[in-house]
Amino acid sequence: MAMWQWGLLALGFLWALQSLGVWFQMRHYSDVMKGITSKYNDGFVGAGNVRGRLGKGVIVLIVVTPDLIIQRFLVMSGRSVFAKFKRRMEFEGISLNALRTNPVMAGVEEPALAKAAERAIEQIDRARAEPRKPGLSGIKTVNA
Repeated sequence: MAMWQWGLLALGFLWALQSLGVWFQMRHYSDVMKGITSKYNDGFVGAGNVRGRLGKGVIVLIVVTPDLIIQRFLVMSGRSVFAKFKRRMEFEGISLNALRTNPVMAGVEEPALAKAAERAIEQIDRARAEPRKPGLSGIKTVNA
């Protein structure tokens, strides 16, 4: 086999390996989200992410009670598909407003974490602003 054919074969193998890794990471993410939504069925969940070009990417999940006290603060950060969510207990038990004014959220030490948490908080604020309706929300029905 020619050299370029070996190179093409290696490239296809690496692409398949990356696809498998992404599948495992997405499965881990959906398992964590299912666990959160089944354990905490009241309150709000916010998810924020920051993609890293050369640095590491960060995903933040924040679970708050209806009175906006943080129940869970989960962070996934890394450069590979083997990254897992880690609980940051120092942010749990405080109010959402206290988190907004926390020095960590200023982004001096971990700017990607601060930006991802800011996006998760924005998502929580949008969910709180939507009026609660009985039944399934977001489904559009046709009036006959």
